[in-house]
Amino acid sequence: MNMLFIAGPAGSGKSLLTSTLSTWIERFEYSVCKVNLDPASELLPYVPDVDAKRYVNARDLMIKRGLGPNGALLASMDELLNYVVDIKTEIEDCRADYVLVDLPGQLEVIAFRLPGPRLLQELAEGSKAAVIFLIDARLVSKMYSAYALLLLALSTTYRLNLPMVLAVNKVDLVVDLTTYSNKKLYEKLYEALPIYRLLSEYGECPSVITGESFLDVSVSVQLCEIFRQFIKPPTPISAREAIGLDDLITEIENVVATYKEG
Repeated sequence: MNMLFIAGPAGSGKSLLTSTLSTWIERFEYSVCKVNLDPASELLPYVPDVDAKRYVNARDLMIKRGLGPNGALLASMDELLNYVVDIKTEIEDCRADYVLVDLPGQLEVIAFRLPGPRLLQELAEGSKAAVIFLIDARLVSKMYSAYALLLLALSTTYRLNLPMVLAVNKVDLVVDLTTYSNKKLYEKLYEALPIYRLLSEYGECPSVITGESFLDVSVSVQLCEIFRQFIKPPTPISAREAIGLDDLITEIENVVATYKEG
């Protein structure tokens, strides 16, 4: 069983990708189990096979404990740990080839608090697992934004201790896809989005960041070199238009094939 945790900042398209990717995978006659792990979710573009809200509902906790929305979400994720065995049993009962886990929109509650990594590690036990880290293409249209999002992706990888596949979503909003082909798409994105120049094997880091405003150029050059060592150029996708999903699944399969627990 391949377990894919779909993570990323709020608004990056996690739920829509869960829906679109599950449909795409099923076209190839593989079974999919869709898991909603967000106790605060309201409307989803898919019907979850396993739903965290069956066990913990953030809105109910907000009313019961007099909490605000953020406090209720934090409390919900803490509570969810009490039901991890039940959730895992439900997932196993799906007997699916792929499990797509739609994580909460607030990345910090899953990646940067103690319960989050523990919850994911327990769910992933016994499976081939990876994180699909989604970035909204519009958020990396500047070099300094690309740096910030790559630092976030790298720190999330360390916190969750799971292999990561980086994907830039919503590319249809930044480039014209009317003449879509892989080669043309990458050429367009190389020009439009600095994240591709930052992670490219072509061009030295000092020349890539020339003309950009940085707090410390020498540190930025070192970070560029670190990014290139640990992060592959992201897979461009559009969850809305179902573009790039074949490349995404290829990257996922490459990662989970080498996954080792612990």
